[in-house]
Amino acid sequence: MIFVNKNKAKKPISVTKTLIATAFLALILMPSLTSCKKGSQQATPQAAANTTNSTNEAQAPEENKTKILATFYPLYVMLLNITEGTNTEVSMIAPANTGCLHDYQLTTKDMQAIEKCDILVANGAGMEDFLEKALEAKKDSTIIASQGYNLIEENPHIWVSPSGAIWQVKQIAEGLKKLDPQNASAYEKNATSYAEKIQELSDTMHSELEGLKGKSVITFHEAFPYFSSEFGLNTVAVVEREPGTEPSARELADLVALIKDAKTKGSKVPMLFAEPQYSSSAAEVIANETGIKVQELDPAVTGPFGKDGTDSDTLQTKESYLNAMRKNLEVLKSNLAD
Repeated sequence: MIFVNKNKAKKPISVTKTLIATAFLALILMPSLTSCKKGSQQATPQAAANTTNSTNEAQAPEENKTKILATFYPLYVMLLNITEGTNTEVSMIAPANTGCLHDYQLTTKDMQAIEKCDILVANGAGMEDFLEKALEAKKDSTIIASQGYNLIEENPHIWVSPSGAIWQVKQIAEGLKKLDPQNASAYEKNATSYAEKIQELSDTMHSELEGLKGKSVITFHEAFPYFSSEFGLNTVAVVEREPGTEPSARELADLVALIKDAKTKGSKVPMLFAEPQYSSSAAEVIANETGIKVQELDPAVTGPFGKDGTDSDTLQTKESYLNAMRKNLEVLKSNLAD
């Protein structure tokens, strides 16, 4: 097992170690870098948003727990499921309400959490560009959940597709087994169980959405290419390439014209899907100009986060991805069916 700063007895502070830690923090301090394009969303840093797996808490002293740090909510949810019943402490860098890491700034607390964690789990595929130096510094104890996945135009939103989520769950479990072998059997068992739950839901979604293949949709940002590909949806336009990057007047006019043209020709009007994590005046403009309703699809990038650490709060968090996909299934069935 990998442990960082786990001295069992108090020792005089080492100037060398202090300088190393300071250098590490300085290395990863970035004033204002983003993982994609900058948007307007601001988030309160929350590296201290720790949820400890309580199953073995009584038997395991705090200093003996393996500290696993996720970069953001989707990975955190996966980790809660994979590490159930193990001697681990799972936390995340960005707050649960951040969404994709399009405009996230590291804080001193974030950097300390990165330096102290035993294992860092990142999405990769460009999602955490702001952590590039930190990932390099901790490369021997970092798991990249997207590694090896067949990307669509370097898009990082792999987990939005159930098959992509299953891939990442397995990828994370394999990394944990290597970095924390004492919990390997539990990681394998839990990951298999969670992947089977996602697969079961995916099978249901494929069955119930089979008749909707080829339906045209407009999404609000580039979160759904894997989802659309898996379920055969035709994404004809994207309103905002990244959240907070409002489309130009010309781009809005083109989208309005696209929808009006479909109406004029008697074609099926593309359904416009926003996301619950983001608001946009562009949605109102399109709705007002075309008369279409705006519905919501959830990329499962935010969700419930129990602050008091109760079992019920943890269960809600662990089930949040499955619940988001179930809701997406109902939204698609209700709005895309002829």
